[in-house]
Amino acid sequence: MPRLAVWIVRTALIYLGCGFTVGGYMLLNKGLRLDPNFLTWVYMHEELLLIGWMLQFVIGVAFWILPRFMTAPKYGAIELAWAGYIVLNMGVLTTIVGTWIEGPGSAAALIGRGLEIVAAATFAIYMWPRVRPFLVG
Repeated sequence: MPRLAVWIVRTALIYLGCGFTVGGYMLLNKGLRLDPNFLTWVYMHEELLLIGWMLQFVIGVAFWILPRFMTAPKYGAIELAWAGYIVLNMGVLTTIVGTWIEGPGSAAALIGRGLEIVAAATFAIYMWPRVRPFLVG
């Protein structure tokens, strides 16, 4: 398994644990009412699980599984994929902090969403040469 795929999958699993922890905190607050504003944690919970875990896990597995053809360099411009990984995590963390401090429509949350879109485009550009149609003889 390539080093980048290992980093992406491990980071996704960290986000999974954090997302479950936030979800457990919200569930605990539903019964015990420790924090009256616990519903504001929903945005952080969604971000951690949908983008941080799910999208990142899919990208990591796709990076690992998609074939590398002999006509292209071994891994292509791997720096582009590393940049996408870094930008995606910057976007997730920026969105989490922005929604936690200022709310879901804050400038920081919008900047984080923009970084996530840039990261998705970066991975798509990197992966596109590795996608080929299956031709039957």
